[in-house]
Amino acid sequence: MTTDVWLPIPPKEIEGLPAGPRYLFWDGGADGEQEFPGDPANCAVYVVPYMKRWAVKVRPLEQLTHVRVVQTLTAGVDDITARLDSIVPGVALCNARGVHEASTAELALTLTLACLRGVPGFVRAQQQGRWESGFHPSLADRNVLIVGYGSIGAAIEDRLVPFEVARVARIARSRRTTARGLVQPIADVLSLLPEADVVIVCTPLTEATHHLVDAGFLARMKDGALLVNVARGSVVDTKALLAELNSGRITAALDVTDPEPLPSDHPLWQAPGVLISPHVGGPSSAFLPRAKRLLVDQLTRFVNREPLRNVILTTGADTQGAGGH
Repeated sequence: MTTDVWLPIPPKEIEGLPAGPRYLFWDGGADGEQEFPGDPANCAVYVVPYMKRWAVKVRPLEQLTHVRVVQTLTAGVDDITARLDSIVPGVALCNARGVHEASTAELALTLTLACLRGVPGFVRAQQQGRWESGFHPSLADRNVLIVGYGSIGAAIEDRLVPFEVARVARIARSRRTTARGLVQPIADVLSLLPEADVVIVCTPLTEATHHLVDAGFLARMKDGALLVNVARGSVVDTKALLAELNSGRITAALDVTDPEPLPSDHPLWQAPGVLISPHVGGPSSAFLPRAKRLLVDQLTRFVNREPLRNVILTTGADTQGAGGH
């Protein structure tokens, strides 16, 4: 019977792990070449290392011949769905819903406020010893469109409310009603764009959302609107975005880019009206305690043979979905 659990956090640092499995630490190492902590064939639960290169995350997959659960510590699981053919059938792929909502929502609001209130310009002026005052847009009284209304999208709206926004519109895969109001289907997104002052993208990356924000999408945004992407870089067509930024018609705040990491000579760095952060929506002080709580809960469920949380798909049975925002 396979009882090993591979954890990217040292087991001794996680209080409350259930008895039964043998817990082994593996995060790929500093260079991504760390030896496996045990026989991959004995691994029942593989917790994917966080903030590691894609090649490191997927390196063990083909050798995990008896794995039952692959648990990511990210909201999106596109790194793993790109290699589903390497995973044996019957494996539950679970995401980290509940771990990144607070941190990612904070960053989405930070980027939005920084761009609207002109903070990047203030920083440049400070570095040059210049006092440059003036009027800037406020988040108050703006119309905001959230594209990808899952748990992170809802957390973003929770934080928007105190800022007295005029209206929040919500887009997800399908229509539904929430306590805050109607969530409209992705098919309606183009009709909502002309009214939005701020468009916040937090949708998972799937075949359907790859380059969702393309030239046609951007053309529907109103003049002077702000695009905020805290999803995945390739949800946005970088070439189309560059064209709009260079025209000066819209602005953007990007926590994710395509390609990523963004090469030092990439034109996006120098494009007017763009603020770029290096994919830091998740990694904050909020991550570790929430990740540990998720792992303890999931592993307790696994040991007790109870239903797991956050199951995105089961290999060989369901290939729909590639994320968990």
